[in-house]
Amino acid sequence: MKHRPMASRGVMAIAVAVVSFAPVTIAGQTAPSEPSPRTPWGDPDLQGAWNNATTTPLERPLDLSGKEFLTDEEVSERDARVAFERSTDRRDEDAPALGASAARGGRGTIADVERAYNEFWWERGATIANNRTSIIVDPTNGRLPVMTPAGRGRLARGAAAAGERGPSDSYDDRRLGERCIIYRGVPPIPTGYNNNYLIVQNPTFVAILQEHIHDVRIIPLDGRPTVAPHVRQWLGNSRGRWDGDTLIVETTNFNDRALLRALDGPPSESLRVVERFTRIADDTIDYRFTVEDPETWTRPWSGSLPMTKIAGALYEYACHEGNYGMTNLLAGARAEENAATAGTGTSR
Repeated sequence: MKHRPMASRGVMAIAVAVVSFAPVTIAGQTAPSEPSPRTPWGDPDLQGAWNNATTTPLERPLDLSGKEFLTDEEVSERDARVAFERSTDRRDEDAPALGASAARGGRGTIADVERAYNEFWWERGATIANNRTSIIVDPTNGRLPVMTPAGRGRLARGAAAAGERGPSDSYDDRRLGERCIIYRGVPPIPTGYNNNYLIVQNPTFVAILQEHIHDVRIIPLDGRPTVAPHVRQWLGNSRGRWDGDTLIVETTNFNDRALLRALDGPPSESLRVVERFTRIADDTIDYRFTVEDPETWTRPWSGSLPMTKIAGALYEYACHEGNYGMTNLLAGARAEENAATAGTGTSR
């Protein structure tokens, strides 16, 4: 699908209107380099547009086992290598086949078509400011914990059910992002583009507008209880509180289709995410998160992902408008089926 933001001066005004109507320290937490900016009512000021783009992977690559940080020289070398390897301007046979099963594919191949965006459209970022080799900081090996038997069984059952259908039997078989439902999830792990967030506050709420598919998280700060256990949502149900200069947000009540980028399948109803936002400089938010799902992993895991201030307003991300991807995916699948049945003398 071709997604590209369309200019909209109203995005910030909408986010402000939504808000108007309507912290625990962990090991390694970065201390503010100067007093945190304050809102007129005295809370730490997290407002503005922020970006968390990075090429640093969620899990530490196996070839960097035991190496938590890169030197500045290693960062420069890595950034140059990753930029070359991932470049979608390459049309040579050895260019990466982003999204394809094969690693090779010159002009006219499926792999070449799957490199549909050229580099102009990407916003991958660079290695995160602290030179880490993985976003995951706990476990200290930078890898996801071992899955529980229940978690493995749930993923296996999901894969078996999906295997009984074609990848494009209907729109419901396509990924949530392709259907313009949700793309980031909680915690918001960065991807290849649109890694921008607008944060707006008032004394009672914090609102976080995500550029990609323009979800808005409304986070109450007034101590209200979470919703009833049977109420399940795509982004869960969030509640926030201040602990000194840190905003702590606890999110539960995810539905069984919630997107968690560390898990290629549904989370359990036990999923709980705790996020910590600390503004440590005028242009930096120290963002930490911890994921707990005892029915999926044998232990919790945590990550660190700085957010950098960006200038200017966010623009509208128009997902469905002018998007022919879904129509073409389903039409192509029907054409393949018709071609197959034609070869057997049947019709559909």
